[in-house]
Amino acid sequence: MITFFRQPEQSTYYVVETTEALSPLFFDRLTWLFGGAKPLAETTLSGSFIGTRRELVTPWSTNAVEIVRNMGIDSVVRIEEFEAVSSSDAPFDPMLQHRYEGLDQQVFATDFTAQPILSVTDIRAYNKEQGLALSEEEITYLEDLSKRLGRPLTDSELFGFSQVNSEHCRHKIFGGTFIIDGQEEERSLFGMIKDTSAANPGHLVSAYKDNVAFIDGPSDLEQFAPASGDKPDFFVRKPIDSVLSLKAETHNFPTTVEPFNGAATGTGGEIRDRMAGGRASIPLAGTAVYMTSYPRTEAGRSWEKHTAERPWLYQTPQQILTKASNGASDFGNKFGQPLICGSLLTFEQGASAEDPNAYGFDKVIMLAGGVGYARRSDAQKGTPEPAEKVVLLGGDNYRIGMGGGAVSSVNTGQYAGAIELNAVQRSNPEMQKRVENVIRTLSEGEDNPIISIHDHGAGGHLNCLSELVETTGGHFDLGAFPIGDETLSSKEIIGNESQERMGLLVKEEAIQRIARIAERERAPMYVVGETTSDMHLTFEEPSGAKPIDLALSDMFGSAPKTIMEDKHIDRDRLPLSYATDAQAIEGYLDAVLQLEGVACKDWLTNKADRSVTGRVARQQCQGEIQLPLSDCGAVAVDFRGRKGMATSIGHAPAVALVDPVAGSQIAIAEALTNIALAPLTYGLDGVSLSANWMWPCRQPGEDARLYDAVEAASDFAISLGINIPTGKDSLSMTQKYPEGKQVLSPGTVIISAVAEVSDVRSIVSPVLRPEPSYPVYHIDFSFAPLALGGSALAQVLGQVGNETPAIEEPEYFREAFTAVQELIQQGILVAGHDISSGGLITALLEMCFPNRQGGLEVDLGAFPAGDLTKLLFAENPGLLVQTNDPEQLEEVLRTSSIGFARIATPTKDGRTLTLRQGKQTLSLDIDAKRDVWYRSSYLLDQHQSGEVLAKERFTNYKHQPLRYAFPADFTGKLKDLGLDPDRTNPSRVKAAILRDKGTNGEREMAYALWLAGFDVKDVHLTDLTSGRETLDDIQFIVFCGGFSNSDVLGSAKGWAAGILFNEQAKATLDRFYARPNTLSLGICNGCQLMAELELLYPDHELKHKMLHNDSHKFESGFVTLTIPENHSVMLGDLAGTELGVWVAHGEGKFGLPYSTDRYHVIARYAYDAYPANPNGSPDAVAGLCSADGRHLAMMPHPERAIFPWQCAHYPEGLRSEHEVTPWMRAFRNAFLWCADHQA
Repeated sequence: MITFFRQPEQSTYYVVETTEALSPLFFDRLTWLFGGAKPLAETTLSGSFIGTRRELVTPWSTNAVEIVRNMGIDSVVRIEEFEAVSSSDAPFDPMLQHRYEGLDQQVFATDFTAQPILSVTDIRAYNKEQGLALSEEEITYLEDLSKRLGRPLTDSELFGFSQVNSEHCRHKIFGGTFIIDGQEEERSLFGMIKDTSAANPGHLVSAYKDNVAFIDGPSDLEQFAPASGDKPDFFVRKPIDSVLSLKAETHNFPTTVEPFNGAATGTGGEIRDRMAGGRASIPLAGTAVYMTSYPRTEAGRSWEKHTAERPWLYQTPQQILTKASNGASDFGNKFGQPLICGSLLTFEQGASAEDPNAYGFDKVIMLAGGVGYARRSDAQKGTPEPAEKVVLLGGDNYRIGMGGGAVSSVNTGQYAGAIELNAVQRSNPEMQKRVENVIRTLSEGEDNPIISIHDHGAGGHLNCLSELVETTGGHFDLGAFPIGDETLSSKEIIGNESQERMGLLVKEEAIQRIARIAERERAPMYVVGETTSDMHLTFEEPSGAKPIDLALSDMFGSAPKTIMEDKHIDRDRLPLSYATDAQAIEGYLDAVLQLEGVACKDWLTNKADRSVTGRVARQQCQGEIQLPLSDCGAVAVDFRGRKGMATSIGHAPAVALVDPVAGSQIAIAEALTNIALAPLTYGLDGVSLSANWMWPCRQPGEDARLYDAVEAASDFAISLGINIPTGKDSLSMTQKYPEGKQVLSPGTVIISAVAEVSDVRSIVSPVLRPEPSYPVYHIDFSFAPLALGGSALAQVLGQVGNETPAIEEPEYFREAFTAVQELIQQGILVAGHDISSGGLITALLEMCFPNRQGGLEVDLGAFPAGDLTKLLFAENPGLLVQTNDPEQLEEVLRTSSIGFARIATPTKDGRTLTLRQGKQTLSLDIDAKRDVWYRSSYLLDQHQSGEVLAKERFTNYKHQPLRYAFPADFTGKLKDLGLDPDRTNPSRVKAAILRDKGTNGEREMAYALWLAGFDVKDVHLTDLTSGRETLDDIQFIVFCGGFSNSDVLGSAKGWAAGILFNEQAKATLDRFYARPNTLSLGICNGCQLMAELELLYPDHELKHKMLHNDSHKFESGFVTLTIPENHSVMLGDLAGTELGVWVAHGEGKFGLPYSTDRYHVIARYAYDAYPANPNGSPDAVAGLCSADGRHLAMMPHPERAIFPWQCAHYPEGLRSEHEVTPWMRAFRNAFLWCADHQA
């Protein structure tokens, strides 16, 4: 039955489906959970409503149902949110939602019934009807297979074959034969990529055999983890021999059709790829790239007038940019993976006499990448044997993501909308986090039982499970699979792409241990099959019917090899036409600075968590006003903050339009110049690349161009001495429109680079120091003539050009890279920035942007006089570096025969960049150009933060510099605080981190407590509800940050429900708080929990609440807190200080029913204006404590800023001197108090 709940005077309705009538007690509990919403007596409602499609059970519902069942209400099967709207034409997202005229008891009813197994006699007709994307050769193969077996193939077998053999899954073009200009090429595309690792194995550990590549990592990585994971246990340090992982994945079709879930599940799928590396690995940090056509955020942008807007098939480019970046960020935020590096490009080029094709990223590119690590002993998958068990971890099956692999393999718009919509997936990052916690626990043990592991992605269960058993055969019991929708057919159970699931192969004796861990983490676990010895693949229903019963060799097929035949088409492109006078140059500059690919990316970084894990050493935002300018991202591999890994991105699709060979070279060069300013353990030899290829194949001339591009990438990598051990391809990058028009996405390779870093604290910053004795040098990496083809300048002019940058001497490039590494090792670089999109002038300005004071005097006399426009806007690879030792720098570069020029001198005063070459002079107002550069971010931010707050951010960003004021007696030395990071003996003073499903900030908090001196126990909510943990010997508990229950029904509401409505858990916490020798701390989600549990001010009649940020979005940033006079145990002696700290939350606004003098405020945001006050809290309140000072709740994350290297900005003179920040004193204060108050 259906019950409707509604809050008075609000438009939100909660629609609750149950198997029986609810009792008055359960009505009361649901009213509490729904924030006061009351059940309605009506069984039907009139009016217009917007809600989920009835057949699409949302992840929100899955979480809500789990919350209410934890409250003892077992009859609830579905809960969804509906919004009443005033008119029947109210807008909604048809990909996810439906407009209902009235709601009744059939609101969730569908016409679907579980279909029986279908025997297909006409494969050709079935292929067309279902959109399976089978080729003619594959249809013939399947028809012959049916004859050989003497029976029709089933719908499950055909659907499964189409998925596991799709271009998306099997990469047949990359393994195919190319015939170019009538000549058969000797090497396949994949063969050329593999040649790089054969020629330069370097530090490779695993390549091409897994969903992720591994390279050598530190042999002494310090693992910090609980001693066991199936019960509450204490954290221990342990050295392990490690490998580092690299992976990048694209999710282009799903992001084009439904951007939020497309990008979210792309991010989740890429994370699962890293989770499934070897016998299990741990993801650490992510990257993202978005490429669309022009978003047209305001009228009058000259470069957008060169092409006409299209009747977009699904979403506009602006909607895609907003929703896709929301989806990718949301997944990472909730899963707990920081997004530390990325890129953005918008591009269109109309048809012309020289090229009849229209180009644009109408079929968008969404790339998700990342890095991580694993034990070296887990880097290779084990060998399956018969009678081993196949375990499935993760959520239920739903009728979603059906056929994503096949549909992603064809041009968008080729199939009927229903088929393409049916391939859309849904995102549930909190479920994936639960699964990851199980896998992490197994991988951190000395006896990892996982033999093999695979993620669920394209092709669903069939692709995942068949790969687990491909060397033995396997039998699967469909009755053991979790079912979220009873109307699913066997084909849909086997093939759906419901996300957040992993398949594991283990010995039977490991099942009980894994089950204990999974139960503790609330990760659904199912034993669904086992390996056989017959090389046969069987899925069997409980009735005995077999929807799939094929030899593995039949399922994986033996269709003829793909043949790609094409010829080169010479495009007689015109040279670029432009002016060279100063006025024209400044006009060009203003346009270039506003291209989304060049402009400020704050709208992307301000909503993506860049601090979770506590291991982020370099993320996008730099300087005292925190602008996204960093060339690379980096993480420390452990909390010691020395060794780590850096990652960077490069691409040049506009260059590739002119010359695909140059496009590949420049993409690789950009990734390498971006990572060159990190101190790499093995220099260039230690770099490995991922190459992700997006190309409009099977268009005239494009297959030949793709071959040239891949060959160039292979040759260039080999010449540099590096390898490309991983990547992906998406080769159907054409958008078809109903009237017959088509738009080609420009052929693109996105390069992701990764390398081990010897010292994450020595990565060079792009922030210019306003010190006249520290000059700026240009270092050339190109060794080729300057060229403007494919540049940002060409783009704003509506042209492409005919001459592009190139790398003429790879050996020279290698020597230049090596020389820069030597300069870093010598410690003589104080700032540096790469030259890429926007050219030299943009790079010079960007180095000045993060400062509030200081200018730059630029003298380009060292360059040949002539074309100043080309000199300023050419994107030939190079670096700008600032040095504190000019003589030594010049000596190193001369010795290495590297081209360089001393080109600029900083000024301490003023905000002018003055540029001279010969008689030409250009004077630029740095702050004015910074606002021009920031403007595109502001325009896009309006669509996520709202017009008012986007304008406030645009106005205030430069007026809220980070400030520090340290305690007078603070030295920053571990020893002076009594801290020993090498201690081995327990202190007997015990603390516990408390977490629930969805918590993601517990490890960094546990380390802060451990470093403070505590023995730290890992405690899950299930430990409290089951009675496994009593907290009787614990003095300090910390409720950690994250997204418990995905913030469904309010931040921490589900976590609180699991405590308040469980007698054992509630009694345990009541006992803890009744003891006088205890402390507690709630951070972020834990702060929200303490509000829900009403722990700080039990005497207040009206309790404070945590509310949505004023922006109604997740806010991520590094801000200044001021610590007022206060009596808290932790922060009392920090009064008067000003400290930088990370914020990362969506519901961080303190809702205080009384004036602030009724509360004990322990921290305030230094500026009471957005964005420095990120949530709109009254009086800039950031944290409160109880009347006795023992219990503290705050939204910011001090545990992510205990080391200077974790801080996005730290006073330059103290960054290398301080070992810890004053936040560490707060944790030490807690330890000393507990030590003094032991029972």
